[in-house]
Amino acid sequence: MLYAIISQDVEDSLERRLQARPAHIERLNTLQKEGRLVLAGPHPAIDSEDPGPAGFSGSLVVAEFTSLETAQHWADADPFVEAGVYAQVTVKPFKQTFPT
Repeated sequence: MLYAIISQDVEDSLERRLQARPAHIERLNTLQKEGRLVLAGPHPAIDSEDPGPAGFSGSLVVAEFTSLETAQHWADADPFVEAGVYAQVTVKPFKQTFPT
């Protein structure tokens, strides 16, 4: 089943994000190689493709996991969590309707 992992950043998270990003991207690459990643990316803190020093306000990952518990465990082990980038992470079942 698919799960949405919705994360909210702490204030001024950009420097922490940049430091933890290689390990974060490595985990996403693994999901992609396994054919389980639907989409992933950050939410710019301002209405811009490149927010510069404004940074990001959070992230969204939609991926396939065997259970909610497994998805939560994966989210809890994210390098951004360990680096203190995220203030809150919510994991929810997700039903993709579009595109079909």
